[in-house]
Amino acid sequence: MLELKQVYGGYGKMTILNGTSFKIDKGTITTVIGPNGAGKSTVFKAIFGLLKIRSGNVILNGEDVTSLPPAKMLGKGVTYVPQGRNLFPMLSVRHNLEIGGISSGDQARIAKRIDEVMEQFPILKEKAKEQAITLSGGQQKQLEIARALLLDPSLILIDEPSIGLSPQMISETFRTLIRLRDQGVTILMVEQNAKAALAMSDYGLVLEQGRSRMYDRADKLLADPRVGQLFLGAHLEEA
Repeated sequence: MLELKQVYGGYGKMTILNGTSFKIDKGTITTVIGPNGAGKSTVFKAIFGLLKIRSGNVILNGEDVTSLPPAKMLGKGVTYVPQGRNLFPMLSVRHNLEIGGISSGDQARIAKRIDEVMEQFPILKEKAKEQAITLSGGQQKQLEIARALLLDPSLILIDEPSIGLSPQMISETFRTLIRLRDQGVTILMVEQNAKAALAMSDYGLVLEQGRSRMYDRADKLLADPRVGQLFLGAHLEEA
């Protein structure tokens, strides 16, 4: 579904991606892991058009979408949930969802999609009129994921979904992603909680210095001692 071919890019004169290449299959969860500074979040920005690619290609469903702006990527069925909180805290849950659908231009369709998405997240339906700031960290993450679903994406890029969440909320967030995968949505995820993320993923990708070092089934990466020793400071079992 998605392929990166020898992608180079960075910020200013600094190169972060050094020929990054990988493929992910439709209807799977792939987790990207690696040491700090490996280029994990930068890869997502390159895919979504938030980072200028100096050379190389991003191929989506056989089409070259290299450096398309975010609005165009949304139109191609790709959504991006960045790291951290990205909500309008003083607006209601429903207003946050409505803003997420503005780019569609079809407000009737978005209103219907909001109702459909809320059925998947009962707590958001219950708190639809409450300000986003009143939600717990886990509920806010659900709201961000729900907003990403409004345009009915085929691919979701989600960066560090577990940051700031309790273990219970992390498990709930991961279950949400598994449910979406089972509904046919492809998910590419960066996650600091490597062991838990690989345990719920289909595939894993290890990045180091902006290059793809290892790609395999997630269970094989979990069982490979090199993953912890070489790429995660031997802390995989503690993650």
